[in-house]
Amino acid sequence: MGKKIVNALVTGGEANAGPPLGPALGPLGVNVLGIVNEINKQTGDFKGMRVPVKVEVDEETKAFTITVGTPTTSALIAKEAAIPKGSAKPNLEFVGDLSIDKVIGIAKSKISNSYATTTRSAVREVVGSCVSMGVKVEGKDPREFMAEIDSGKWDSKFA
Repeated sequence: MGKKIVNALVTGGEANAGPPLGPALGPLGVNVLGIVNEINKQTGDFKGMRVPVKVEVDEETKAFTITVGTPTTSALIAKEAAIPKGSAKPNLEFVGDLSIDKVIGIAKSKISNSYATTTRSAVREVVGSCVSMGVKVEGKDPREFMAEIDSGKWDSKFA
């Protein structure tokens, strides 16, 4: 016997013993409700967002560890911009606006799961997602904002 890993995508703070967790954890003989309650406690900050969760169960001792990932960049942008979802026509209609500080906050939370090696490059990735979602940054079209990042205008914020 070894360790069994269950990966699932749950809604933050709203996991339950139904699918996908219950059917995967039930046959392992663990306290499913205890695991679900712990997941809800750890994902409470991401209410309403889809969050990747990894549950590792030791099949002999029934001990478990829970690892919570971060929601997708688009989910974090939608939360920070207080919008339900991105624009249906992102090149024509803008549905929200983010400050540079909020963009940097999202970038810092995502940098560990990113190909970016600096805050500046992680911010560029977030602004790129803003382009496809129709969300302005500092009141500007995100492509225009990207040009400002490239010109070095915002470098003092990335220090």
